[in-house]
Amino acid sequence: MTTRNLSALFKPASIALIGASNQPGSVGAVVARNLFGGGFDGRIFPVNPHAATIQGAPAIGAVKDLPSPIDLAVIATPAPGVPEIISQLGERGCRAAIIITAGFDPRMHQTLLAAARPHLMRIVGPNGLGFLSPIAGINASFSHLAPLRGGLAFLTQSGAIATSIIDWANGRGVGFSHILSLGDMSDVDIGDCLDYLALDRDTKAILIYAETITQARKFMSAARIAARAKPVIVVKSGRSAAGARAAASHTGALAGADAVYDAAFRRAGMLRVETLRDLFDAAETLASGCTIAGDRLAILTNGGGLGVLAVDTLEAGHGRLAQLSEATLGALDQALPPSWSHGDPVDILGDAHAERYDQAFGILAEGATSDAILVMNCPTGVADNLEAAAAIVKARARYPQKPVLACWMGEATAAAPRKLLSEACLPNYETPEDAVRAFLQLAEYTRNQKALYETPESGRIAKPARRDEARRTVLAVLSDGRTVMTEPEAKTVLSAYNIPVVETRTAATPADAGRAADAIGGPVAIKILSRQITHKTDVGGVQLNLVGSAAVIVAAMDMLVRVAVAAPEAVIDGFSVQQMIRRPLAQELILGATVDPTFGPCVLFGHGGVAAEVIADRVVGLPPLNAALALDMIGRTRVSQLLAGYRDRPPADRKAIADVLIALSDLLIDIPEITELDINPLLADATGVIALDARIVLSKPPSPVTDRLAIRPYPETLVRQLDIDGGKLTIRPIRPRDADALHAMTERTQVEDLNLRFHGGIHHLTGPILARLTQIDYDREMALVAEEGDGAIAGVARLVFDPEFETAECAIIVRSDIQRHGVGQALTTDLLAYARTRGARTVTGDILTGNAGTIELARRFGASCSLKTGEPDLTRATFTLS
Repeated sequence: MTTRNLSALFKPASIALIGASNQPGSVGAVVARNLFGGGFDGRIFPVNPHAATIQGAPAIGAVKDLPSPIDLAVIATPAPGVPEIISQLGERGCRAAIIITAGFDPRMHQTLLAAARPHLMRIVGPNGLGFLSPIAGINASFSHLAPLRGGLAFLTQSGAIATSIIDWANGRGVGFSHILSLGDMSDVDIGDCLDYLALDRDTKAILIYAETITQARKFMSAARIAARAKPVIVVKSGRSAAGARAAASHTGALAGADAVYDAAFRRAGMLRVETLRDLFDAAETLASGCTIAGDRLAILTNGGGLGVLAVDTLEAGHGRLAQLSEATLGALDQALPPSWSHGDPVDILGDAHAERYDQAFGILAEGATSDAILVMNCPTGVADNLEAAAAIVKARARYPQKPVLACWMGEATAAAPRKLLSEACLPNYETPEDAVRAFLQLAEYTRNQKALYETPESGRIAKPARRDEARRTVLAVLSDGRTVMTEPEAKTVLSAYNIPVVETRTAATPADAGRAADAIGGPVAIKILSRQITHKTDVGGVQLNLVGSAAVIVAAMDMLVRVAVAAPEAVIDGFSVQQMIRRPLAQELILGATVDPTFGPCVLFGHGGVAAEVIADRVVGLPPLNAALALDMIGRTRVSQLLAGYRDRPPADRKAIADVLIALSDLLIDIPEITELDINPLLADATGVIALDARIVLSKPPSPVTDRLAIRPYPETLVRQLDIDGGKLTIRPIRPRDADALHAMTERTQVEDLNLRFHGGIHHLTGPILARLTQIDYDREMALVAEEGDGAIAGVARLVFDPEFETAECAIIVRSDIQRHGVGQALTTDLLAYARTRGARTVTGDILTGNAGTIELARRFGASCSLKTGEPDLTRATFTLS
């Protein structure tokens, strides 16, 4: 359940307060005072069996005496009686309840939900501060202050954080549309609220304080929808990796819960910040409309020290100073005094007047080497800082497309310039560090938004026959009663997915190891084989650079002695013997996969080798991955700088590394039995990559298998071939790369047909619209295309589910030159069949009343068609699905 009945929470017509009180200082009294004083223009019913009036309003003795229906109830009574109250409220038609009461154990939570379920009643809490909506005049909380009205929605799992934020925001004039304290989230959670707030016109940005995330797929779908519509900024507490301590692999130990949350927020297009202060700074920056394309910053300042502080913060945050072109430097030389800094930061000296600011800014804005300009000012006795601010406002108006941030230092004289900058919608900050951090947040937000619009396909790395080979290997290990694959078995699986692996053979005894070495030839490495030993080097279980069978036999016998002392409980299965790889300029990397308890399967990349845990340079990504997402993962690590090449080392083959990450993503999608996987080290250099060691841990997959991924992958099962009038079409789900083909289809479609599909609103599909139509969330939407043999799109049918997956809206368009060939009928058949598989009960589509052909098609499929209420130009077709 998601947004069902949430309108009763955010926009109720009536509110009942159960546990209203006149006792000074009690929760019931504070909530009653706030509720009656909040400006709510609906009816409020206080319930108290022992009082005649509450806040001057007549008290109602019992829930059963409330008028029916009640939209929203606020409950502040002892926990044991709350489930019965919920049941009674449901019988009175109540659709949502906020439970402020604490003290619910897990059994009581279930009793509470069981009482609400028959009435489809939504529960906020328990154990929360309540709900405050300045937009609706609701203060159903025990907050000490009422928030100001504004455009920020704040979701928090902590009541204490909520009251602190209200206090902080009131002091700074920051306003809110809604503040919701979610408490224990027994029912309504962050994903539900994101679904609702994504379409809330009063909310311009969504701020979140999260301690945990529930129902990862629902959260990811809701977050991706919301982040497309408005900025979503999150502070996540609890950076512990305690959940990974028992992991059997490097990857499980390195991933940690917090790194996975980072990956989820990034993939959802959200911005994660470190502190509550950052939360509001980022909201102010993004709300200003300032957007940037990259991480190159030009700095304009009248104080060299300010520039140094800004550069230090920029470099610490992995941003880049803009490299000013020769033309820009020449223009600055002409405009500025000879002693200016002659580089970035552009120090225009302490006596800089407004005209100098204006000239220098214009030159930097015309240059193409920066993604934003930070303008800074420190007060001096020889120049007016207000005039300087006015000059920047005026200059910026000449270059409206250039992102600008400002920092006017000081306090006594800075208020007026800052006010002027704010009125001009120029984000401005009190210190250079704050300003640069805001820029870095913008850069990160831009990268995350790009990740949001990546919709990868799975299954492109391994061919079906090789996938089957990998799966057979995995199932054979499980049927043998084992959960840990041997190194050779693990390498067989990796090889099936085109991951280069070093030749490896198994040997039961030292003598067998010697014979394997002779077969391989040249220098070899031997490693102990044991299901109980994860890190072989820790127990002396690795020997390198052995030449000849005699040396291998001796080394193997010595290894057995060492391992027996270091790990006496381990059962030794033998040895693995592998070719010794000599790539002296290669970088050691670790790549792997693990299953997070919240977000499911995830992929890891980082600095490898025996010190991988100590160096802790890694990043996590959520499958499915594609090249863009994989390369972004690589670029987020420190080791990426080594991969770029240095001294005598040429750049490593990043594409080859990215291919391995994509292969691991495909493995996790195809083989749900894989719970942990290590490739450590993966050697990477200019010639490519090779996996030296591998470990895979297996388990029985969860049920249903399809729901274990936080992001639904490309639905390959929907691909089918179709014959029409002697020709062949492929019906398949839309892909991100279909944008150009979709644009070409509309160019070949008559304007009249486009008007019928888009109800006259769109004649040409632009880049943003094409991106939105092709880069979809396959969990919430489906778009099927009919593709001709040359790749041209003949038609598209689209389905968008409501958050409960009970209803869906559909639309269809067929290219003008191929109409009346059965394309529309085939697309409609597949679309309705898919809607049934997702559990939808009805599918509706709005058709222009004059579009007789589509109306007739809908009727042939059993739809009931009637004029849409209040819109006679539209006919609504309703398909009732069995």
